[in-house]
Amino acid sequence: MVSENDTNSVPLMARQGMIRVIFSTHYYTRWGERVVITGQGPVLGDYDLELAKVATCRAVGADGDGSAVHDGGSCCSSSSSSAAMNSKLLWEVTVPFPVDALEEEDDDTYKIVFQFVVVNEHTKEVIKFESNKYTLHLKKDEAVDGSSVYVSSVWVDSSHHANVLKSSAFANVVLQTDHARESDTLSLKKQRGPEKPIHVRDHVLVRFHAMDLELMQGESICITGGTAILGNWQLQQVVWMNQQGSKGCWEQELWIPVSAFPVTYKYAIGRPERDLILEPGESRLIVLPPATDGSVSSIAQYDGFVRRQDRWRGAGVAVPVFSLRTENSIGCGEFTDLVAMGAWCKACGFSLLQLLPVCDTQVRKDWRDSYPYSSLCVFALHPMYLSLADLLAPYADRNAEVYSALLSDIDSGRAEISSTVSCCGDPDDGNGIYADVDYEETVDFKMKMARMIFEEFGKEDMASDAYMEFASSNSQWLIPYAVFCFLRDMFQTSEHWKWGKFSKPTPEMLDHLASPEQEWHGTIKFYCYLQFKLHTQLLHSSQKLREMGIVLKGDLPIGVDKRSVDTWMHPTLFRMHTSTGAPPDYFDPGGQNWGFPTYNWECMAKDGYAWWRRRLSHMAQYFQAYRIDHILGFFRIWELPANAKSGLLGRFRPSLHYSREDLEIQGLWDIDRLAEPYVTDALLHELLDDPELEEEVKERFFQPSPGNRYRFKEKYASEISIWSLRSRPGIPDHTAVDTERVRSVLLTLCQNVCLVRDHDNPDHHFFPRFNLTHTTSYDHLEDPHWKHVLKEMHDDSFYGSRSDSMWRHQAYKTLPMMQHATDMLVCGEDLGMIPPCVHPVMEDLGIIGLRIQRMPSQYGAEFGNTGKYGYMTVASPSSHDTTNFRAWFEENAGRRTRYCETILGIHNKTPTTCTPDIVRDVVKQHLFSPSILAIFSIQDIIAMSHVLPQRDPDEETINVPSNPEHYWRYRMHISIQELDQDAELKHTLQNLLSASGRCNSSSSRRASNEDS
Repeated sequence: MVSENDTNSVPLMARQGMIRVIFSTHYYTRWGERVVITGQGPVLGDYDLELAKVATCRAVGADGDGSAVHDGGSCCSSSSSSAAMNSKLLWEVTVPFPVDALEEEDDDTYKIVFQFVVVNEHTKEVIKFESNKYTLHLKKDEAVDGSSVYVSSVWVDSSHHANVLKSSAFANVVLQTDHARESDTLSLKKQRGPEKPIHVRDHVLVRFHAMDLELMQGESICITGGTAILGNWQLQQVVWMNQQGSKGCWEQELWIPVSAFPVTYKYAIGRPERDLILEPGESRLIVLPPATDGSVSSIAQYDGFVRRQDRWRGAGVAVPVFSLRTENSIGCGEFTDLVAMGAWCKACGFSLLQLLPVCDTQVRKDWRDSYPYSSLCVFALHPMYLSLADLLAPYADRNAEVYSALLSDIDSGRAEISSTVSCCGDPDDGNGIYADVDYEETVDFKMKMARMIFEEFGKEDMASDAYMEFASSNSQWLIPYAVFCFLRDMFQTSEHWKWGKFSKPTPEMLDHLASPEQEWHGTIKFYCYLQFKLHTQLLHSSQKLREMGIVLKGDLPIGVDKRSVDTWMHPTLFRMHTSTGAPPDYFDPGGQNWGFPTYNWECMAKDGYAWWRRRLSHMAQYFQAYRIDHILGFFRIWELPANAKSGLLGRFRPSLHYSREDLEIQGLWDIDRLAEPYVTDALLHELLDDPELEEEVKERFFQPSPGNRYRFKEKYASEISIWSLRSRPGIPDHTAVDTERVRSVLLTLCQNVCLVRDHDNPDHHFFPRFNLTHTTSYDHLEDPHWKHVLKEMHDDSFYGSRSDSMWRHQAYKTLPMMQHATDMLVCGEDLGMIPPCVHPVMEDLGIIGLRIQRMPSQYGAEFGNTGKYGYMTVASPSSHDTTNFRAWFEENAGRRTRYCETILGIHNKTPTTCTPDIVRDVVKQHLFSPSILAIFSIQDIIAMSHVLPQRDPDEETINVPSNPEHYWRYRMHISIQELDQDAELKHTLQNLLSASGRCNSSSSRRASNEDS
């Protein structure tokens, strides 16, 4: 990295054709941090931070002289001196630019693109990028030898709330309709500042730069201030600015007399001859730069975002695709149903439609694949969402007889699937209540019909330009996916490690298996054709929603299945000997084991996380926003051994371990006593209370161990081996009961440890078991010192700051990569056991969090206060991982009373059932929260209706996190068409959204803006 001494040692005035630019910004650094500047072109290093220019730091503002330079080193904002507390840290660097090295923007102008970066002073590692890349425009007649430009830039942090408006969710969807268009703004008229004065030496050319991404059609930015050229604060004499490009950037240049400095000013929003909206807060200030060895001919003032009194707030609906119901869909919701759902959302005033993952999950080929987070391939779409009617429609003119026969089969299948699966009501009694999803029958029927359509018509599509483009741009995953599906079907298992010579794919092997000469080539092509059609349908629906102004929000699963295309093709990216889960929490007191391998982040980092970037870029074709499932996993993941069944015997990765030496120093010398399951005669008797059964269990499952204890035989020394114990068919009932009882006791004993061994170094590295103080292994320890040490280790590991810096560091490596991979809006599901570093890091990076009222983030609170939610949050009464609001409200009488009194203000008689009016009040409360988004499950929305039939709320649960084999089959009991016919519900939602300022209505927002 170029030092500040190198930068300033160039004899500027002695060189021909040289200008200098002094870059400056205010930034509060911590010890060990420093600010550098990089940018486009060789002078600024072309974004190579090894060639970046290093700034020096000085405190300004405390005594007015700003003379304290910190010798080019790091500055710290946490100084205890009163002067430092009242001052600002100003980072500056002077950079010489040869005129002939300046980049031309047009015939009259040069441009310099630059960006500030905070780096570690010692390791040069990036700590933070300033969120904007600025462009300095210079007139060619100004760029003369010896001239100087002073650039004063307001640091716009990535946490700034307005940065979310740069995402495609806003730039391409929500604000696209109403955003100021160049043809409607004053920029076409090219507002000119005053002409160049005669006495130039008495003036300084100041270029004002400001940003705003929320302007309505016809609105512009103007400047007013405390000097004559800015109108002396008279709003009738403001200076209008010019729009630069389409990124919400506005500029104006003015010649200001030297005698007028310092200049106070503000920006305002409005239209000519209309009332202006002056930005709130203190006035902005421009001062002349300190004296230098050469006059400053101009100042470029980059002021970041125009300050607004009100921030954008919107609302959305969350519904899985499989839960949608229309008159045309078969067995479950389909991608084409999203258009009807989006139209209903638009009519109500919603801005966003949130989905669950839509990846192919056909791992087991049975109902367990209904779990949408267990991806067979993170790039492939699930065939269950295919619209057969849409698939067949283009072929109507090719062969009328075949087309009619296939259409008849589709119609028959639709009716048969709807009538054969279990219902929550009678589908024939006219009450509008229908069946839930029958996953197996739906997928089987769609795969069968899709294959028939492919055989009749699809092969011609494979030669189309559209398919060729799709196949080419997706070749990296498409052929491996198709070959994997063929091998899975052939071997009747997705456990690719059992495929013999096919278990380790190579390019040559894939080419051979996908060769047109192979007799199974038709199957390979069918899987490719199927993905092409799914892609086409989802892309079309996404584009339709975008035209409506509805953001489509996807879901990024935290893991992939071990039996997946991704682990087959990229085994080094995953720790296949481990499993992912979550420690005991609100969702499950026994913890969760999701069965996914954990990520090998070290290996992923070697190619710049290419797999992640490809994955996110693929998602961005369809979605403008996404939810990171279990964002805590990007700080640290709960890692379990592959032979675990529950979520108890895990450890966070990464985290600081305790070495054998660490434990011995603390006086814990008997490691086996703490790390092996604690089993004694007394404990077996206490748990079984059957002497004969106790002896049988000891004989079959255990072997003697020192200290009058027992050790599990190797065959039964894991949760998974114990879990697999089953009663033999045909044995007496009492024997079967004993088997289940023994299995339960063995699992309890297997988990009865105080320390968990590190999978990678089991003899030397250890971690406290979660809730170790609740084990009999801990209770039976005789030495109080051992108990004290273990409890301290446990509390520091799980509730203290032992690994906090490590987790923070991990998040800063992974999450910025994900943010920068696409322009999608990023939200994170930050529920569960949250370490202290999570919320500060998410806030710092500008990632939107999630707030569920029944799961408050405030310590000790029973219910969250929606009025105190932060702006960068999503407010929701429920999620797919919780019961819907009606079910939660009704299931616990005591909690219901407390909720009614504390949250709803009902102090008289607590209702026993959740009425539509109660749900409406809860929805209203969330809509009026400060959160940028309020998102409601479709179940909670339907529960507001006084007209639509209601089903048992317990039947509307999408997922039960404590059940690893839950059947994901919830489907709306009314169709979208029937939902749309409830005019009262639609009117209620429109009024609530409008009153809360969240309505996605062009006319509504425009009228509100004009009124203000």
